[in-house]
Amino acid sequence: MVDHNTPRRKQAAGSRLLNRNDDRLAFLRNQKIDYPRPLCRARVLDEVNSLVRIRAEGPRFHHVRRAALRFMSQRTFEHEKKLRSGSAPLLERGRSGAVLTEAGRAFLPYAEAVLASLKDGTQAVQALRGGDHGAASLAIVGTLAGTTIVQQLRRFSARHTNARLELRTANSFEVSDMVRRGEVSLGLRYFGDPSPELVSRQVSEERIVVVCSAQHQWGGKRLRQPGQLRGEQWLSLPMTRHRDSFAHLVSRRLASAGLDDVSVMAIDSMTAQKRLIEAGIGIALLPESSVHEELRLGTLRTIDVSHLQTTVPIHVLHRKNGYLTGASRTLLALISNVPVRPGSSAGQNRKRK
Repeated sequence: MVDHNTPRRKQAAGSRLLNRNDDRLAFLRNQKIDYPRPLCRARVLDEVNSLVRIRAEGPRFHHVRRAALRFMSQRTFEHEKKLRSGSAPLLERGRSGAVLTEAGRAFLPYAEAVLASLKDGTQAVQALRGGDHGAASLAIVGTLAGTTIVQQLRRFSARHTNARLELRTANSFEVSDMVRRGEVSLGLRYFGDPSPELVSRQVSEERIVVVCSAQHQWGGKRLRQPGQLRGEQWLSLPMTRHRDSFAHLVSRRLASAGLDDVSVMAIDSMTAQKRLIEAGIGIALLPESSVHEELRLGTLRTIDVSHLQTTVPIHVLHRKNGYLTGASRTLLALISNVPVRPGSSAGQNRKRK
């Protein structure tokens, strides 16, 4: 027997359920707790990505988006910039562009972790779909491109044709940032990184040499007394808050050789240092791989000073809880087990007397 009242009963039950849900929502609305409003997941991720990119690229990223933002109302712009993090805005807009507030700087590491985890998940799915290789992304300090690491990368590409190798260059601190944000899977830099979210392992070391112009009186010679270089203008990278940096390394080596009172000019790039040295403006302690090409061409020379001889450690990085594709694990094993050395011709211009 068909019960014709069944649809009406279902409708009445549904109405009671909606009424109960409305009562619950009304109860929550009456509370004085600042619950975050639900947002579309895609919009949240877009806002988190905007926050990270503004921090990484500064006003440059803000100006790229200005054409789109000029058509938005002020209220819509502020809605995008608050990220629903309570009532504290994470970004503020100034004359030079969007910058992070104190709340934004506190939220930034969590935003970077979210985006890195999403990229890990995407790579994990792609690895399952595309075989046991996937993509291997590596950020490397530019001067290390003059070492045998290039041969290892060439060997990796030749042996693993199904893998996709992605390379980026940066300075040591930028390499760590890219690994931390999940922009790359692996990083190769000078010195270690003590960050708890990263795994940093020394894989090799590189010699630091005294570099001078081709016309320098001590070029290509050995000096037994480092005091003979006391009157020279020394060049170095600027000091940073990181104790493990080239500037601190140079300062320690000069002090150990009794040259802590020499004149040191801060130059913010090794490339600029090399150009100044070629012009005869000063001398510097530089990684041997960074002057590989100049030594080959004869535009720079080295001075052999035993008291200033030292090495700089080379570390490989990856995120502690990050996903590594099969290709990334293979590349990590390859660069971890083979010493990184400068090219074979780097020392051909050194003479001894």
